[in-house]
Amino acid sequence: YQAFARKFRRVPAIWRKTLTYDRGTEMAEHARLTDKVGIKVYFGDPHSPWQRAACENTNGLIRQYLPKSTDLSTFSQKTLTAIAERLNTRPRKTMNSPAASCGVSNTQA
Repeated sequence: YQAFARKFRRVPAIWRKTLTYDRGTEMAEHARLTDKVGIKVYFGDPHSPWQRAACENTNGLIRQYLPKSTDLSTFSQKTLTAIAERLNTRPRKTMNSPAASCGVSNTQA
């Protein structure tokens, strides 16, 4: 939880209200993370990826650079940071985007 806490402390409080995660062991100390950083952690049901849509989408984007089962220890921190930077600065569709695939907008008919 300490690595998560260090990273989340850098995020403005307004943006770190909740985190939805799968049931991996890396979140075993989620209560401590909530206590330390003030972020509520929720867990999706097993075999229900639609409950973590943003996470599943991000995993797909990461796989473009790092295929599943890739040994991350073979990459330098500089390389991993560069991949993260590319992903974090990538344009993304939003609900208010005219190009949003769901067709939802703020305009009324």
